[in-house]
Amino acid sequence: MANFIINPIKDKILSKEWIMSYFYLIIGAFILALGYAFFMTPYKITPGGIYGISIVLHHKFGFPVGMAALCFNLPLTLIGLKLLGPRFGVKTFMGFILTALFTDGLIYFLGNDPLNLHDEVLLASIFGGVVMGVGVGLIFKSRASSGGSDVLASILAKYTKIPLGKQLMIVDSCIVLVGFLAFQDWKIPLYSWLTIFIMGKVIDMILQGFSDDKIIFIISEKSEELRKSIIYNLKCGGTIFQAKGMYTKEEKDVLFTVMNRRAIPDLQKYIFQIDPEAFITIADAHEILGKGFKSLQEKIN
Repeated sequence: MANFIINPIKDKILSKEWIMSYFYLIIGAFILALGYAFFMTPYKITPGGIYGISIVLHHKFGFPVGMAALCFNLPLTLIGLKLLGPRFGVKTFMGFILTALFTDGLIYFLGNDPLNLHDEVLLASIFGGVVMGVGVGLIFKSRASSGGSDVLASILAKYTKIPLGKQLMIVDSCIVLVGFLAFQDWKIPLYSWLTIFIMGKVIDMILQGFSDDKIIFIISEKSEELRKSIIYNLKCGGTIFQAKGMYTKEEKDVLFTVMNRRAIPDLQKYIFQIDPEAFITIADAHEILGKGFKSLQEKIN
């Protein structure tokens, strides 16, 4: 079998894709900085990553949050380039430099607590997680990294053989515990982990999109009648493939289709009328690309 290498994706300079990529990067860095300046720093929330350490240094020694993060990110990313190869491109450097500048600029011009939430730290952790999740999601859409703990986790994953996802969890959890030790407040790690959880969910939504469509699998002895009902009554397409029962080893048709959740009650009614014994599985479809739905080109652009 011949080996082949897929070259890294490079957009043509000043093309629509190139402009959108840098637009996402700049807007994402600004929104991420809003989260750090408005929600995390004033309330001593340490949401993992390099900025978690920077927030501790800011409150303990008065270092500017963005500059402290930059002092960690620059050498860490350079070490990552040396040990991991050219995985972190120009946009990654640009991303964490912009985030640092935006963060310190917002704090300098708007003050240390622009929202004046006072004791509403729970609100800060929730909305901070949403805002930062949007920012990081846009940075990822530009095919850049936010730097920081991503780089450190990648280095550790290479030499310890622990999967990258687990390394990220370990690194971020250690940084959250540093916040607990620094501020001596047991609520800090709870708020911080809540922020990290919400960030992860929002990042997934930004990258995978929003969809109220459902994936449906139907196994029935009356697959032909169901096929006609799906096509002519519900105006949906689908696929039929053969499957073998695990227990009986009988071959049966499996109907696979995707439709909006508003059509699910009608589908269930038709299935009940045609074959009450049918086996049905319904699952969320985070994003659907292809003929009849959003095109891959629209997704990329």
